[in-house]
Amino acid sequence: MTDLSPAAQAVLDATCSRWPRTHEWIIAAALEAVADQVVPVSDRPDPSNEFEYGQWLAKHTTRSYLLAIAAELEANEV
Repeated sequence: MTDLSPAAQAVLDATCSRWPRTHEWIIAAALEAVADQVVPVSDRPDPSNEFEYGQWLAKHTTRSYLLAIAAELEANEV
């Protein structure tokens, strides 16, 4: 088991405080499902439309953060 980032550790702590025997891969699968439902993959808009591009970038960044935490937790599974 490796040291987790603060974000991944917070997710693990919050989950395990409620369900102590939860495995990291279960949490990772839940985060992947959240990413798919809340911030699904979408086509990149034309960067000249600053509003649409800004919205897309925020969603893309959020999805990347969620999937990175999921990957970190899955890799941490013993």
